[in-house]
Amino acid sequence: MTIHKEGYKTIAVCAIIFAAINLISFYFISFQLPGLSWFIFIVSLAFLLFIISFFRVPARTPTIIEKYIVCPADGKVVVIEEITDVEYFHDPRLQVSIFMSPANVHRNVNPIGGDVIYSQYHKGKYLVAWNPKSSTENERHSVVIKNPMGTLLVKQIAGALAKRIINYLSPGQKVEQSAEMGFIKFGSRVDVLLPPGTLLKVELNQMVKGGVTVLAEWT
Repeated sequence: MTIHKEGYKTIAVCAIIFAAINLISFYFISFQLPGLSWFIFIVSLAFLLFIISFFRVPARTPTIIEKYIVCPADGKVVVIEEITDVEYFHDPRLQVSIFMSPANVHRNVNPIGGDVIYSQYHKGKYLVAWNPKSSTENERHSVVIKNPMGTLLVKQIAGALAKRIINYLSPGQKVEQSAEMGFIKFGSRVDVLLPPGTLLKVELNQMVKGGVTVLAEWT
């Protein structure tokens, strides 16, 4: 397991705050209320460890198979429905949404390999990630990837807590399946818009792993 580069600054700041709080606590409080000092230490340590775990990148064997579409994120499948895309395709698409809780790995990956033909950041609201309107009204970054098997759109969506979306892709770039696409800090969701009739390999409420679990198969 490694720590994602997007977490270096946040972890460093939290570590400094952790050290400062506990130095003050043990210097000024421990003589009169030693139990309180240890309570502060345990709580602040738990918080620091949580922040570190949030930016973890576990070692995994990625799924790289052209006929498959892999999950772009860790989390829980919360939506499977047909919608009319209003951003890029402007026609019916099969939407699969994966909700990432703060406990999930937040590194996002490319569901397929191919050419990036669209990459667009949108300002927006910060509705809770499971709100259906979050797909079109929240802050988000959409990317369209095309290869000989087909074309799909993958959308990183900010939530009530996640207010920083990081995306590394740009139009004209060639990407590999399961390679890193970006990162969303502190919980949110990722939508994938597939052509109607795509053979799904996941179901509602299923827990999935980004870059490993097969989301669908091209038909």
